[in-house]
Amino acid sequence: MKILIDARELRTSSGRYVERLLHYLQQIDHEHDYVILLKPQDINEWEVTNPKFQKVVCPYKEFTFSEQTKLYKQIKNINPDLVHFTFVQQPVRYHGRTVTTIQDLTTTRFRNPTKNWLLFTIKQLIYKWVNVYVAQKSTALITPTEFVKKDIAAYAHVPLKKITVTYESADPIPDSPTPLKNIQDHNLQYSKYIMYLGRPLPHKNLWRLIEAFALLRKQHPDLLLVLAGKKDAAYDLIQHQAQKKGLIDGILFTGFVSEAEMKWLYLHCAAYVFPSLSEGFGLPALEATLNGAPIASSNATCLPEVYGDAAHYFDPLSVDDMAEKINDILIDEPLRQKLIAAGKKQAAKYSWKRMAEQTLDVYKEVLSKKD
Repeated sequence: MKILIDARELRTSSGRYVERLLHYLQQIDHEHDYVILLKPQDINEWEVTNPKFQKVVCPYKEFTFSEQTKLYKQIKNINPDLVHFTFVQQPVRYHGRTVTTIQDLTTTRFRNPTKNWLLFTIKQLIYKWVNVYVAQKSTALITPTEFVKKDIAAYAHVPLKKITVTYESADPIPDSPTPLKNIQDHNLQYSKYIMYLGRPLPHKNLWRLIEAFALLRKQHPDLLLVLAGKKDAAYDLIQHQAQKKGLIDGILFTGFVSEAEMKWLYLHCAAYVFPSLSEGFGLPALEATLNGAPIASSNATCLPEVYGDAAHYFDPLSVDDMAEKINDILIDEPLRQKLIAAGKKQAAKYSWKRMAEQTLDVYKEVLSKKD
């Protein structure tokens, strides 16, 4: 059978799922033929290691008219027996045997303040419709957690039996840890900073983290909040608001950090704080705990399902509760060490290879169905 996988999201912030899926499918499946659709800039970056896999250039961007017309024609010309759309964006007219991965419904529920209000509202309405329509037309769906499975079933009115959960995983960072110069300049020890790594989108709830940090500074005046991640318009907006409200003192916006610097930050932070209001899996904090960080986490959506007893949970809508739970980790060294140990144990439960094996089982089930 010929299986087409839409890997256009390979190098995006959410593309780790796609990259790991392709990596392990090449290891475990020597039966089916695969066609992998890649953006032009990725065609030479992704390596074929299995002769059953073929890569094809796909220049059609997500959420565009060309996706709906030209990508549709490209898929029809390839004539696959099954298509796996690894994200919800796809030609809605395509009605062949289809597996769609839906990571979460966050974008249907939160706005982006850096985007044009009217244009974003229109796009969000279309996106909401696409999620429902795609969920209903797909032969099978994949989600990264049970929470998202139930969420999708209720939102799109599809049966639970149509949805398979394939948990994702985290990877240890092989690079040797490299100190972040900005922190060295502050002459801080491991117990003097808390951190967050990632994008500053509204659902990440960073403003409440900043307010909680302001409360913590009253008890820990030498504490630093490290916000790591590539600077963009959203980070600029948060930094401006913090300055305007007089909360900027003690906050370090690092910008982009390398893998080696990231590992050093994880290993030496007093706590990794994950204040998110909505997640499909919560990979960033799982990666942090696998690489040595104790976790203070929001108790929203799927996060308790994924982290188990490896995190110290707080109500993400309560600045006071967030500050209190972070403070617990700052002052209670046995708790901190317990979370570090539990985190590594919890992260070890997940496997990218098992995720790929479960996905292959979904392919086989869909291929066995009659049109």
